[in-house]
Amino acid sequence: MRYRRFGRTGWKVSEVGYGMWGIGEWVGADDDESLGSLQRAVDLGCNFFDTAWAYGDGRSEKLLGKLVRANPGKRLYTATKIPPKNLQWPSRREYLLDDCYPPDHIKEYVNKSLKNLGLDSLDLIQFHTWEDEWEEDHRWVKAMEELRSQGLIRAVGISINRWEPWNGVRAMRSGLVDAVQVIYNIFDQNPEDDLFPACKEMDVAIIARVPFDEGTLTGTLTKDSTWPEGDWRNTYFVPENLHASVEHAEALKPLVPKGMTMPEMALRFILDNPLISTVIPGMRKTAHVEANLAVSNAPSLTQDLHARLKSHRWDRTPTMWSQ
Repeated sequence: MRYRRFGRTGWKVSEVGYGMWGIGEWVGADDDESLGSLQRAVDLGCNFFDTAWAYGDGRSEKLLGKLVRANPGKRLYTATKIPPKNLQWPSRREYLLDDCYPPDHIKEYVNKSLKNLGLDSLDLIQFHTWEDEWEEDHRWVKAMEELRSQGLIRAVGISINRWEPWNGVRAMRSGLVDAVQVIYNIFDQNPEDDLFPACKEMDVAIIARVPFDEGTLTGTLTKDSTWPEGDWRNTYFVPENLHASVEHAEALKPLVPKGMTMPEMALRFILDNPLISTVIPGMRKTAHVEANLAVSNAPSLTQDLHARLKSHRWDRTPTMWSQ
């Protein structure tokens, strides 16, 4: 496993981290299997784990707490997220800070997360939704400074809405946040336009999420794919999205190098960008952990392949189903 500097915090985090949404909330998640996969990740050198209170109303956080306590001799970085007070994802332009993150709500959920994790402090606390207009309302800044002074948190981050990387550039340039979490993959390359340059300028850590485009970039989806009742993907992969996603993935398959899988190519595309601090694929099975973490030691993609992948950029606009 290779490690990268996490922005101005100076932390050395595994360049392949662990996204914990699926093990907290998706249909079929099994806690024993999840704990086995988490421990395997630690054994292979992963030290950055991203969760949220909303991932099963604390279920995922509790699993992370168990993992940390089971590895007292290892430095594992804990990152979680405060849910918006109105429990609406994604955020919308008309939402005010009071609708989503009034100071009392911030403090309440930091303490709830600490209780779920069974820890005295959090490495990174993130706003699970964000509107750049909130940057001007410094009540959230004061709340975070208070929590930091109490030793309850070490760093502050934001998580940007799907397909809206522009809606965070002001926060980056403000110098008020230490990390940003954004969707970045072969299709979603638009964070490179304005967000990443702002992060570089202000030394903000970048957490790349959704590296496989919710499964599209694994190359395993078909236009007939379905998921168990209650699974979030049924509401995301409506026919309009599923059919277009499969078509874009099929166009990529001829570019996958011999001896490499599409998921490996997808992760290497992200890791070849030196601005990325860590990428956080979701992993529920040990086999997925082993395959994804092994990519850290794989060689970079060729410049020619990167040039070809650049042409597969897919700029999308948020819709009612994109969440």
